[in-house]
Amino acid sequence: MKTAPANDPASAVKFEIHAAMLANRVKKRFKHLHKRFARENIDVFRLYDWDIPEIRAVVDWYGGHLVIAEYARSQTMPEWLPEMGATVAEALGVPLENVHLKERKAGKQGGKRYERIDHTNRKMIVSERNLKFYVNPWDYIDTGLFSDHRNTRQMVRDMAGGKDFLNLYCYTGTFSCYAAKGGASSTTSVDRSETAIAWARENMELNGIRETGNALIQAHAFDFLEKAKRSHQTFDLAVVDPPSYSTTRVRNVDFDILRDHPALIDAVLRVMRKGGVIFFSTNHQDFKPRMERLDVAGIMEITHLTIPEDYVSKRKTIHRCWKIKV
Repeated sequence: MKTAPANDPASAVKFEIHAAMLANRVKKRFKHLHKRFARENIDVFRLYDWDIPEIRAVVDWYGGHLVIAEYARSQTMPEWLPEMGATVAEALGVPLENVHLKERKAGKQGGKRYERIDHTNRKMIVSERNLKFYVNPWDYIDTGLFSDHRNTRQMVRDMAGGKDFLNLYCYTGTFSCYAAKGGASSTTSVDRSETAIAWARENMELNGIRETGNALIQAHAFDFLEKAKRSHQTFDLAVVDPPSYSTTRVRNVDFDILRDHPALIDAVLRVMRKGGVIFFSTNHQDFKPRMERLDVAGIMEITHLTIPEDYVSKRKTIHRCWKIKV
């Protein structure tokens, strides 16, 4: 399938070269990873992330589907991404209806980065170890599962037994499912998005997690933390993985992780029991931690333990993560 502009022979040749290079790289990576992840029952993993400088793309495998995104810039040509998608799909034997093409844009997008790109309302089920999650690669830039945190989720599961667990900015509740399956006494999942909370409820039902003791709360993070503090609600274990930027249109309040993370962590500490643990994470590429003034027993960066093999990249660190002992 050739999609390069017919009136631009130079671009057509360049597109064909890029597509062949990308398909070759992805096919080798798939062969290296697929069997091992299949043994671990992991359906979602990364195959490529801008490994070749001139091919600004990311390719993820979703159990027989491909999600292929371009890191867009002003000179992006609309025909480039479809040709990459078609060639990679052919190399892996994936039908074109299972190929999902997206654009990723860097920086502050005023909320547009996570807007819907379609309205199919379709979801499919993928496995991660012995849990299952709904994903939607059709309608959103982000599909509902951040696979780069699968190691962190396992850490939470291993620590969750008998604990009261807080999942702030819970998104689709995957950390909460792991905590519940790890024997948490309770889980509390908080997100400002009604869609995310509904999705988290579906994931819990899918994994046979009862409603009792597993609260799903639609609220802004700081509002929830203030209310929890007033009502003396406390936790032993927490995951805090906020967006880099967000804006509350109703109250015209914005959140910037570079500026606001010390205040956020401090607010979480006020609802934690002594000896508790907070996992704090961010995917902000220029994040500079300012945690030295926090009143805690210890802080350790554990990024090297939380990033899975398929997300290790020379170009960027997909996320950073700290373990904070209260």
